[in-house]
Amino acid sequence: MSLQKTQNEINRFKEERNAVILAHYYQVPEVQDVADHVGDSFALSKLAAELSQPLIVFCGVSFMAETAKILSPEKTVLLPRGDAGCPMADMVTADDVIELKEKHPDAAVVSYVNSSTEVKVLSDICCTSSNAEKVIRSLSQRKIIFLPDENLGSYCAELIPEKEFILFNGFCPVHEEVQAIDVKLARDENPDALFAVHPECRAEVRMEADFIGSTGQIIDFVRTTDHGSFIIGTESGILHPILRDNPGKKIVSLTPGFICPNMKKTSLNDVLISFQKMQQEIILEKEVLDKARLPLMKMLQVK
Repeated sequence: MSLQKTQNEINRFKEERNAVILAHYYQVPEVQDVADHVGDSFALSKLAAELSQPLIVFCGVSFMAETAKILSPEKTVLLPRGDAGCPMADMVTADDVIELKEKHPDAAVVSYVNSSTEVKVLSDICCTSSNAEKVIRSLSQRKIIFLPDENLGSYCAELIPEKEFILFNGFCPVHEEVQAIDVKLARDENPDALFAVHPECRAEVRMEADFIGSTGQIIDFVRTTDHGSFIIGTESGILHPILRDNPGKKIVSLTPGFICPNMKKTSLNDVLISFQKMQQEIILEKEVLDKARLPLMKMLQVK
């Protein structure tokens, strides 16, 4: 089936079933283009809680679709590729959280949304890369257990030195691979460029940045900054909206290998099959949904 026919079929199903398609910025361009809303994890989390459509097709990875289900338990949430997981989320288990809480009973547990539902259940509050600082500053506890991403946690610790951080040794394999030498090589080739980086990168990479932020914040930085050249330090899927919205600017990826294989699993045909077969539906027990919703709702209430 041609690209146009596949898009038309998806739009027909979407209208018939009163559905909405959400896609992360790291998805392949044709999936981003067919989505009703494209965003970072924070924007998509908010949308999942606010949208009226009874059917959500979530083009992302498993923890994102689970988050949508947790925030909208009455809705049907489909993940087109059930095998699209997140290695970072898999690094921390419920037992890890229980052990940390026993060692530090006076600490607040802050879990990055890039975590399993079981981990969220045991957390005091969740955060995304775009609101982690605000979330942590909103807490009365001085001691913070932050998991699973050690890099985002260390970045927050730099911003909030008055708090004590217990960091879990998790990471995004794609962002973790990038090193300071990659920044040097990119700057040598693009000496006039501003460097924008995601906080999931190592400290040695963040130290070289002109801007640090979530995917949505990086997009806004490029759009609103009066500069002609940018090096983008996060997964390559973000280049699609940046290039589309900034035709007069030079945009390059920090490294050619900035690709998340899990985010790239979902094809346009997978989205169509998801509609046709109503798969893969996210199913979570009510008790788990209710407990996991609390830390997510607390996150959304932070201003």
